[in-house]
Amino acid sequence: MKHRISDLFLKDKVILFFIIANAGIIFAQESGVSEPWLLWLDVFITFVFVVEMVMKHIRYVAKGYWSNGWNRLDGVLVILSLPSLLEVFVPTGINLSFVLSLRVLRVFKFFRIIKFFPHIDDISKGIKRAVKDSYSIFFGFVIVIFIFALLNCSLFARSAPEYFGTPLDSIYTVFKLFTVEGWYEIPDVIASYYSDSLFVNHVVKLYFSLLLIVGGILGLSLVNSVFVDAMVSDNNDELTKEVERLHEKIDALNSKIDELKE
Repeated sequence: MKHRISDLFLKDKVILFFIIANAGIIFAQESGVSEPWLLWLDVFITFVFVVEMVMKHIRYVAKGYWSNGWNRLDGVLVILSLPSLLEVFVPTGINLSFVLSLRVLRVFKFFRIIKFFPHIDDISKGIKRAVKDSYSIFFGFVIVIFIFALLNCSLFARSAPEYFGTPLDSIYTVFKLFTVEGWYEIPDVIASYYSDSLFVNHVVKLYFSLLLIVGGILGLSLVNSVFVDAMVSDNNDELTKEVERLHEKIDALNSKIDELKE
């Protein structure tokens, strides 16, 4: 009987049910529903998560538990969710808003549903390989954003302080430009500041058009193509190896057929 109960907490589908229920409860609470039974159900599900972690520690011992990436994620999120229990067990009148906000982190346990995706292992390996093979182009792209951000901050801090007033604002704005998000609004704001000079207006618009082409179209496209190519390259290698193995088998069969004919 004890083994059946412990095995119940180790089944992914059972825990997945509680993860989905937990997400629904938090959604309801954040939407303004303050029913007491929701709060106690939230506490119960937190208790289920804690029991799950304890059962896995008993089954796999601490070293075996924390050596698994999914378990490390679950363990950290469960520990972070524990302060939310203070809402029930600490007297009213004490400000726990910061601590209670950590309970939202339990929603991230919903990421465990990814394990049920078809071919998730192949996809995760492809992403890891792509990140490893394309980190240099990512780093270069970040440097380009940083350079243009400092340049724009120096040039347009007065004319468009809401976009380039500080280096951090400028970095965010350049990133938006490179993603082609609202790019046409920014040069219009700067051009209106220099409305008395037609030449400056044209120069500003030309500059941002070139910036969009270099960073948003060419740069971002290059990053995407390198990442995707690195992600699927191993699949192509596997297909090539499989074709070669098939050719070897066909050659072996042809050799046997020739021997039988002789």
